[in-house]
Amino acid sequence: MQTTLTSSVTFSGTGLHSGRPVRMTVHPASAEYGIWFKRTDVADRDNMIPAHWASVVPSRLCTLIRNDAGCEVSTIEHIMAALAGCGVHNALVEIDGPEVPILDGSSSRFVDGLIRAGVRELCDPVCVIELLAPVEYSEGDAWARLEPADGFEMDFHISFPDGAIGTQDKKLDLSNGNFVRELSDCRTFCRQADVDAMRKAGLALGGTYENAVVVDGDKVLSPGGLRRADEAVRHKMLDALGDLFLAGAPLKARYVGHKSGHAMTNKLLRALFDQPECWRLTTCSDDLARRLPGVGVNRSDLPLTA
Repeated sequence: MQTTLTSSVTFSGTGLHSGRPVRMTVHPASAEYGIWFKRTDVADRDNMIPAHWASVVPSRLCTLIRNDAGCEVSTIEHIMAALAGCGVHNALVEIDGPEVPILDGSSSRFVDGLIRAGVRELCDPVCVIELLAPVEYSEGDAWARLEPADGFEMDFHISFPDGAIGTQDKKLDLSNGNFVRELSDCRTFCRQADVDAMRKAGLALGGTYENAVVVDGDKVLSPGGLRRADEAVRHKMLDALGDLFLAGAPLKARYVGHKSGHAMTNKLLRALFDQPECWRLTTCSDDLARRLPGVGVNRSDLPLTA
């Protein structure tokens, strides 16, 4: 069955790029509502923005959605990953600024809040987007692909010159609570040189060593070091899950990413929906419904960092 929250939950923090305080509340919604963002600080035009792949516009370093009236919300990937990973299909996200709070740079606090609020079933069945044939998008040596699978799986490869990151590979079946257990606590990461460049450009004004893993060559500058040895590739998988949830329904597919990021995942979704012969929307079987991300998740699944 489709799901929503049992009660509303509020998160407060600062935006990663703006550094401004922001308050965000996730509310229950009815079946077939999907995920929508509402800018409560905007009153002079349409302030409702659908969390949908067609609403994504090009943006540096994050996922940004915008409606036809020019109202937008950025850095939505971590809350979208939390909603997907907790199996929440319908919700209204009210926010009083243009950027989702970064919190600790992962999805763990969002997940903790959603689980505390509770998830309840609705009467309507879940539909999934089933891949019938592979679809791929590439740019240079980076590429992303969706291919048929029995559930929802992910296979990711990254390679960075910094010794603190290097080359990392990870495969994961994201059924049930594996997102919460394996990925939700993994933080965004960047190089110190990139942080300096972004701040000169007026970006990452809210970035600190407490809400991102900052590396400089072989060194991890963030206090406490890494939460997991392969935290970087796990965070890329977290981002990809959030970006793929913009498809509008859970995927029955395998996502393979090779040096891919937010923009490439969105272009992959656009390529998918440009090829209707490669997918179909189908009612979820009972077996698959039991294995969707988020089914049966509870607070004991959260890593101790939450």
